[in-house]
Amino acid sequence: MRILLGALLLAALAFTAAADTSVTGKWSGSFNITGPDGATKEDTAYFVFEQKGSEITGTVGPNEDQQVPVTGKIEGDKITIVADREGQTIKLDLVLAEDRITGEASMSRDGESAKAKVDVKRVK
Repeated sequence: MRILLGALLLAALAFTAAADTSVTGKWSGSFNITGPDGATKEDTAYFVFEQKGSEITGTVGPNEDQQVPVTGKIEGDKITIVADREGQTIKLDLVLAEDRITGEASMSRDGESAKAKVDVKRVK
């Protein structure tokens, strides 16, 4: 019985720690784009997020100097971010796993679309 109680306590602590994970901070990594014609382009990604509850605000871009404002939300480990930049809509569907965020971005403008793979790590 003691072993079972200890295991349940450890599981509860692990769940609490996971629930307290925040995306607030700076994130850097790759943003690999596949255009409408199938051509791929490797680029960099730099995110700055502020999380309050399940709401996320911040900026995203290729580097620290080129940023676009974003809004979004986090539910469990799933993150959804939306940005509008000069008529271009960017939607990011991401997953948080410890100090890494991965997922996909979809972009559309004037009837054309592109997709990208996102992989960023927390900047220390």
